[in-house]
Amino acid sequence: MNINLLVSSALVLLPSTVKQGEVKANKATIIPTSEVVTVTAYTPSVEECDSTPNITASGFKIDTLNPKRHKIIAVSRDLKRKWKFGTKIKITGMGKHDGTYIVKDVMNKRYKKRIDILVGKQDKKFKFTGIKIFKI
Repeated sequence: MNINLLVSSALVLLPSTVKQGEVKANKATIIPTSEVVTVTAYTPSVEECDSTPNITASGFKIDTLNPKRHKIIAVSRDLKRKWKFGTKIKITGMGKHDGTYIVKDVMNKRYKKRIDILVGKQDKKFKFTGIKIFKI
């Protein structure tokens, strides 16, 4: 279920040159940036997590009967430097699972350039194609 996709975010630069006595409104220049990652899905189970699958690395308690309602994603540790806990990510291209997700978990250190989407056991076999991810 590994799918490569493009992760997009934006860098905002604000002009800082103002002459003495002059007041200027800042106008933002948006410079898009992107990165290719692999997206997989995971369930809150001992086999896929640790001994406490109902608690994320950020300390959030998961409803194990309906985990996808939380809209949580786990990120690999290399991406964690960029996307801290609480970062909102907008995902499109997954049909009924499109929406805004929040980074609340971290993946095992063996993974790089990877995002895991928390789903229920009945959703585990999803095939994610054409997914677009944007940092909000």
